[in-house]
Amino acid sequence: MARTVRYLTHPQVLIEPTKDVRQWSLNSIGRARVSALAARPEVLQQTGKVISSDEVKALETALPLAAALGLELEVDPQMHENDRTATGFLPPKEFERVADQFFANPFKDVRGWERAIDAQCRIVAAVEACLAVSQEGDVLFVGHGGVGTLLYCALSNVGISRRFDQGPGGGFWFSFEAEERRPLQEWQPMETLRVGRQPSEYSAEGFVR
Repeated sequence: MARTVRYLTHPQVLIEPTKDVRQWSLNSIGRARVSALAARPEVLQQTGKVISSDEVKALETALPLAAALGLELEVDPQMHENDRTATGFLPPKEFERVADQFFANPFKDVRGWERAIDAQCRIVAAVEACLAVSQEGDVLFVGHGGVGTLLYCALSNVGISRRFDQGPGGGFWFSFEAEERRPLQEWQPMETLRVGRQPSEYSAEGFVR
């Protein structure tokens, strides 16, 4: 039986400029969205493993979902977001400009950030290592929009580009079959997860950059 693999990004976070971004938590909207999904565990009922980045916002997304599914959460530090410690917090408009440069210049360490090509190799290797282990059930990865987009590009066999980024606010997912390693659809909001419906039934219009 084919295994479905889903990659879910954390939703909205509480922006705290003086705090390490890796320690940021979900804000009230993000927490509410996670709680709503955790209250519907049947939409992920075939999931046999949940693996999360070790960043706080990802853990706060993954832990309630794993608990609702009766699974022990696995944490993989290699699933962290692209390393931006060189600049620390950047005001939103400046961050967006640098993020555009990050995706547009994948072989360059833009302002000291981890290169996009290196972050892509890291997230792909983390996913491949997990899927190489024989197991039953679907797999849910919980992580971040940046490396999630890099993973999406790699699986789609397209060049790194921000036009494949998730929608605003986070809390999006895409899926692929473990054997085929090709995305079944573009990014979708986490609220679109439904029992018994196939990803191809959804339209991503309006949610993908």
